[in-house]
Amino acid sequence: MSEVVMPRLSDSMEEGTILKWLVAEGEEAKRGEPLVEIETDKANMTYEAADSGALSITAKEGETLAIGEVIGHIGEGAPAEKTPEQEPNPDQEPEPDPEPKPEPEPEPDPEPEPEPEPEPDPVPGPEPQRIKASPIARRIAREKGIEIGDVHGSGPGGRIVKADVEGSTEQSAPAQEAAPATGAKGATEIQELTKLQRTVSRRMAESKATAPEFEVLMEIDMGLCVELRARLKEVSDPAPSYNDMVLKAVALALRDFPRANGAYRDGKWELYSRVNVGLAVSADGALVVPTIFDADQKSLGEISREARALIGKVRDRSVTPPELAGGTFTVSNLGMFGVERFSAIINPPQAATLAVGALQRKPVVDENGRIMAAQMMGATLVCDHRILYGADAAEFLGRVRELLEQPLALTL
Repeated sequence: MSEVVMPRLSDSMEEGTILKWLVAEGEEAKRGEPLVEIETDKANMTYEAADSGALSITAKEGETLAIGEVIGHIGEGAPAEKTPEQEPNPDQEPEPDPEPKPEPEPEPDPEPEPEPEPEPDPVPGPEPQRIKASPIARRIAREKGIEIGDVHGSGPGGRIVKADVEGSTEQSAPAQEAAPATGAKGATEIQELTKLQRTVSRRMAESKATAPEFEVLMEIDMGLCVELRARLKEVSDPAPSYNDMVLKAVALALRDFPRANGAYRDGKWELYSRVNVGLAVSADGALVVPTIFDADQKSLGEISREARALIGKVRDRSVTPPELAGGTFTVSNLGMFGVERFSAIINPPQAATLAVGALQRKPVVDENGRIMAAQMMGATLVCDHRILYGADAAEFLGRVRELLEQPLALTL
């Protein structure tokens, strides 16, 4: 009998929720066919059976378990085979029986001592039993101050699951809670975070706590990009956006700066052979970063079409975990909100994130000392100092600026 454990379906996944078993209890599961639907921190995904055999469900629908925890079993356990008794070899002579030892002479019985009064037998107490409960149920019980042994388990074999503990808290709560006192802040509304929001919060906190960040800022003259986009509008509808041009420029620059396309992990540098650029997208009050794979090998038009498709999938919740994984660098753009410049948080474990703002007409001084208006864009490169140093960051961002100020290379 093989175990079915909660699989890791995304890079950042630490736990998953059973949405629906696609094979009923006791029915035959077939290898390679859909077995269970699981909700991850990024999307809902179908997991296929790794073996064939009868399914025994351990975790019921709605239960949340950590990665690697058993959610079921496939196959029927066979009893251990008994070791056959060794048959005597007919060619082997039987060993002679050992000579009997003489029995010792019996000693005379001692005089009987008076028997003490019998003490009453102690009343046996119940043997302690191991409480069967899922890790998430134990954690919630600890947080709520609930004795896990007092909760009635509704899972297989009386196992206590998340819903049991939450139900226990609801039953123990008073029928009508007093409204929170209205103070200087007014009435307080408590909103629970979604699984995605909790994941984003945790990963951003981990990034700020572990990565020693520094920033490099530059102003980029986007005048020729504005002219290029105007010409592309005549032959392409919709034309690539300015953010698409930034994505393409970043991808080309990453080829020249391998450490910017890497990560620091466990005292080592990881340098990736593929340039996979992620674009930060806001959706449902959270931040999602879909990935454009091999962006350095794709044309500006291909990047533009793929970026629009990924943004649409994020907004309609059809994006899949593979489309959210594998990123080696992230671009975040708040220009559409009129933000001039800002500082982003590194998407761990990547080496850097580029934050770009809106295009703004600003007075600049040209090479001849004349004041003229130019379309300028602020760019902030946020770096992990464990893998990138100041000179590295300046050279990389300088290369991005060079490509955007001479954008013909973006169309080749």
